Amino acid sequence: MRRRIVRVPASSANLGPGFDVLAAAVSLHLELEVAEADGFSVDTGGDDVPADRTNLCVRAFERLHSADGLHFEISSEIPLARGLGSSAAAIVAGLMAADHLYELALDRDEIYAHAVDLEGHPDNVGAALYGGVVVCPRGKPGEAPPPPVRLDPPEGVEPLVVVPQDEVLTAAAREALPADVPHADAVANVAAASQLVLGIERSDLTLIARGLDDRLHQPHRASLYARSLELVEKSTELGAIGASISGAGPCVLVWCYWQDTGKVAEQLAAHIEGWAEVLRAPFTPLGGDVVEL
Repeated sequence: MRRRIVRVPASSANLGPGFDVLAAAVSLHLELEVAEADGFSVDTGGDDVPADRTNLCVRAFERLHSADGLHFEISSEIPLARGLGSSAAAIVAGLMAADHLYELALDRDEIYAHAVDLEGHPDNVGAALYGGVVVCPRGKPGEAPPPPVRLDPPEGVEPLVVVPQDEVLTAAAREALPADVPHADAVANVAAASQLVLGIERSDLTLIARGLDDRLHQPHRASLYARSLELVEKSTELGAIGASISGAGPCVLVWCYWQDTGKVAEQLAAHIEGWAEVLRAPFTPLGGDVVEL
C-alpha cells in the first residue's frame, strides 16, 4: 500500500510593507496523509473544510494525478481565515503528496508554479514551500513565476502570533484596497521594504523595526481588524521590536527579541484578554517536507 505524509508550515505574508511580495514560514503546521484505499475519502480532522473533492488538498493533488482510490487525512494547527496561509499550506501539501506518491519527479520550482496558479498570489505558497523568509518577484504575463529569493530567518528574533476570534475573508480584504495610492505612500513602502529585507538578511533589529511600517494595505483594511491594527501600533510599547498584520488579517505577527519573548507574551495576553490568544510560533527555516513514506 502506497502512503505519504506531508508536513507544511503556516506562513505570515505581506510582512509590513511587503504586500504580495514578502512572507515568512512559522512553526504551525498542516499534516496531510494520503494512502491507497478501497475508494476515495477525506477525513478533515474536525476542521470546517470540505470533505470531498473540493477540499483544497484534494484539488491541488488532482492537478497532478487523480485522487481515485485514495484516502486523505488532514490534521492542521493553522487557524482558518485568520491570515496564516491555511489555504497555501493545503495547496502545497496536496501538490507535494501527488508528486511523491506517484514519483512525478517535479522539482520545487515546478511545484511552486502550480501552487501560485492555484492560490492566485505567490507569497504564502512561497514561504510554505521553501521555508524561511521569501521575496517573491513577479513574472511576465503568461509565463511561469520566477522562484522566490529565500532568506534564512533573522537570528535573535522570535515572533509571537496573536490570533483573534474573528475571521477575515481574503476576498473582503482585497476589496478594501484602493485601485490607486499616493506617490508618497508608494515611496515610503519601497523604503521600508528595503530596510526590512536588509534587516532580515543581516539580523539587524534596528533595520527590522524601521522596516515594518506600511501605508499600502494595513491602513485601508482598518475597518476589518481595528483591534489588530491598534495592537500593531502599540507593539513597541509592549516591548516588541514591532508588529505586522499577518496576510489578510486579523492575526498579528509580533516581532520580538528572543530574550524578551516571554515578557512580551505576558503583556500581550493582558492586552487581548477576551478577544484573542497568543501563540509562540518561531520562524522556521523548513518548508514543506515529506516526513514519512
